[in-house]
Amino acid sequence: MNLSNFIFFLFILSGTLIITYWAAKRVTTTQQFYSVSHSLTGFQNGLAIAGDFMSAASFLGITGAVALYGFDGFFYSIGFLASFFLLLFVFAEPIRNLGTFTLGDVIFSRFPEQRIRLLLGFSTIMISVLYIIPQIVAAGLLVHLMLGMNYSSSVWVIGSLMTLYVIFGGMVSASWVQIIKTVLLLSGTFLMTLMIMARFDWNILQLFHLVKENTPYGEQFFSPGNLFKDASEMLSLNLTLILGTAGLPHILVRVFTVKDARAVRKSIITSTWIIGLFYCIMLVLGMGAVALVGWERLIEVDATGNLSALLLSSVLGGDFLVAFISAIAFATILAVVTGLVTAATSSFTHDIYHHVLRKGKATERQQMQVAKLAAVCVGLLSIILSLSLKESNVTYLVSLTFAIAAATNLPLLLFTLYWKRFNSTGAIVGVLSGLSGSLLVVLLGPQMELLGNKMLIPLENPGIIAIPCGFLGAILGTLFSKKEVDEEMFTKLVVQAQTGVKR
Repeated sequence: MNLSNFIFFLFILSGTLIITYWAAKRVTTTQQFYSVSHSLTGFQNGLAIAGDFMSAASFLGITGAVALYGFDGFFYSIGFLASFFLLLFVFAEPIRNLGTFTLGDVIFSRFPEQRIRLLLGFSTIMISVLYIIPQIVAAGLLVHLMLGMNYSSSVWVIGSLMTLYVIFGGMVSASWVQIIKTVLLLSGTFLMTLMIMARFDWNILQLFHLVKENTPYGEQFFSPGNLFKDASEMLSLNLTLILGTAGLPHILVRVFTVKDARAVRKSIITSTWIIGLFYCIMLVLGMGAVALVGWERLIEVDATGNLSALLLSSVLGGDFLVAFISAIAFATILAVVTGLVTAATSSFTHDIYHHVLRKGKATERQQMQVAKLAAVCVGLLSIILSLSLKESNVTYLVSLTFAIAAATNLPLLLFTLYWKRFNSTGAIVGVLSGLSGSLLVVLLGPQMELLGNKMLIPLENPGIIAIPCGFLGAILGTLFSKKEVDEEMFTKLVVQAQTGVKR
């Protein structure tokens, strides 16, 4: 541990705790805990959505993927960015017009059945926890590098902090941590981009030329095929990334933090521009790492490429810049896991406890108490799983989470909003089919081969199988069900979803 690392770590920790203390004084109702009382502006929420989405996997992982595999690494960025257009044009405004706090509210507006709320509540918690695990694993390794703390202690520190933020600050704390994290991350990475370009006299062609010389791929570095030898693997990954975002609970619940559909539209447009700029920066950082650190050196230090951004910062600005970028990465992880815990906690308290267990009769005080207890439980579960999955492939866990979100929540939302024939049986069968398909690919895929079992499905990314399972389950469940469709309810739902006007 050096002094710079400790100072920046202390600065980030102090800042987030001050935000939580400030938020704790304002979070006195469930509306504030769940959705900031719908009080964020479109621009503020856009920054928060970007902060929720730009995870450690995006910052450290994509920089490394570009550095090691060139164009194929940039595929991750393309998939992530394209997903926001689907969110903008298909889902964001209808969800805000129909819901109040959670996805359960949206689906319940068409299918007023408690079993669907219960299923969605557990689905949200499962997806959130699965996404928290790789973030905490990455954070544990990062704190170990920054402060010399052992991995287990690092995980407990991160897990305790994220739980603390949610218990006292709820969505208010999560939102402002994410907003500040976005500003810090963009500032830090943009500074590194300027430093890279200055090394090459602001001539990007010089950078391209040196990259070609420093990689074993040569000209092929800028063409597909370095990472994904199989076209089906590439298709599966991009399908997962593009469709998965529209099913991620912690992203979708952010549409409830603004007052109306117009603000939602501004939120998504703002976040799309920010995320697009960020991924362009990642492209430059990845190539800068190859040109200035060297491809062989990147492989020698870390074959996964996850340390490429830190190695690059060391070349550009020494220990001081490494400490600064490490602290930003730490803030990035804190912001993302706080948003995930908030989404899981809100779903349990609002959908499962308040509506299913208490039949909508829980008081404000009871809901706040249960929300804080749920945050502790989610935090503990995430910490325990992260400790046991230290050696797991975090990139695979992220891909699996996106696949499950796309296979369960995506068909459910799409058919609820746009298919008149869709019914509650199809909704339940679709969610269960998507979940089963995702787990089946995992059990029969390369990850199980590592444990000594026979691999029957040679796919690292399960999306190409899991996502169709979710859609087919929803369609077949609907078509084979004898339930009649309430056309008048569907008409009312469509009008409200598209206009915000209740009939």
